[in-house]
Amino acid sequence: MTQITRDSLLNGPLPLAEGEVLLASFRADRTAYVRAQLILSVVFGTVAGVVLVVMQNPHPWVGPLAALLAMGARAAFLASEALAAEWRLTDRRLLGPSGQAIARADLTRAQRLFGDVVLITRNGEKHLMKYMADADAVLDTLGQVTGARSA
Repeated sequence: MTQITRDSLLNGPLPLAEGEVLLASFRADRTAYVRAQLILSVVFGTVAGVVLVVMQNPHPWVGPLAALLAMGARAAFLASEALAAEWRLTDRRLLGPSGQAIARADLTRAQRLFGDVVLITRNGEKHLMKYMADADAVLDTLGQVTGARSA
């Protein structure tokens, strides 16, 4: 019988290694999460309304309302998972919420993307720290500790 292997994204955070020291912790912020979901709702609601107007639908208000309700339901459903994300910076590496482990020496760039932080490694791998309360403070901390330049 074929065995189903667990997706690596569901591994959860890695534990600290013996002797490893935690320097900083970055948790997802509820306000940033709600703001991002509201922006998505407005964008998709506007698109839905415009499409219905172009199609000459007699009730174009349904599009924005449906988009708002759908995005609200999605946001409520995913909130517990998204807000549980925590990135931990140690004296050796940066540990992600899904089992990512990035050696500090491999972290070459950290930059802002809207309210989030994008991390780029020496190998070109990209990681996204979503829903940060203060992306600039995260960038400052990462820059001071790792030397990763910010664009």
